[in-house]
Amino acid sequence: MKYVVWSNIRVLLMIGIVVFLYSFTSYRNSQRKLQKTEVVFVGKSKNFLMQETVNKLLIENRSNVKTIAKLGVDLKKLENSINKQEMVKSSQVFVSVDGVLNAEVIQRTPIARIENEDRSFYIDNEGSMMPVSDLFTTRVMLISGKVDAKNKKKVALLLDKINSDDFMKKNIIGMQVLDNDDVILANRNYDFQIEFGKMIHIEAKILKYKAFFQKAMQDDVLKKYKKINLKFTHQVVCTK
Repeated sequence: MKYVVWSNIRVLLMIGIVVFLYSFTSYRNSQRKLQKTEVVFVGKSKNFLMQETVNKLLIENRSNVKTIAKLGVDLKKLENSINKQEMVKSSQVFVSVDGVLNAEVIQRTPIARIENEDRSFYIDNEGSMMPVSDLFTTRVMLISGKVDAKNKKKVALLLDKINSDDFMKKNIIGMQVLDNDDVILANRNYDFQIEFGKMIHIEAKILKYKAFFQKAMQDDVLKKYKKINLKFTHQVVCTK
């Protein structure tokens, strides 16, 4: 019986020592200062945001990262600060065991540039608006007219369908959104207007346009047309 009791005491002592050492190590680790920051932009998007901007957000505009204790870092708060940047889609902030404050940033991907009377901005593949960067530019489709909070998702969907089709991506270089939400597309090599109409039945209209274009090219009549109307079901109406 005494042997069993002594064995239990030894087990409890060992557990206590392990807990103490773990707590002591964790406390010492939490009191250590950060060593540096490291910002990584994830993905293939161009850098529309400077690393220095993210660094300042990480250290909350303090002069030296080495004055910040690891325990005092609010990771969620830092992520929220970074995510408020209009160029940022999402971010993850974490501290490594060697005291490096890391930020992995996923930027938004612009798919078109909007030019209207009020301002110029990009729109990304989710329909979110991005400011034009003074640092970098990207070659994307130019859109004029009415793009706002009400129709931006539909515009982004149409752009996504165009960009995901090799023929349309090479063929279409511009878009105009009218006040009634009708869309007019511009061809790269010909002067005719493509009256796309409302941003509905997108895939069917694209198929109609591709079939018309290939047939008209074979017949060598593309230069004769001024307007290509895709609004009507099962037909393409052309105006010379």
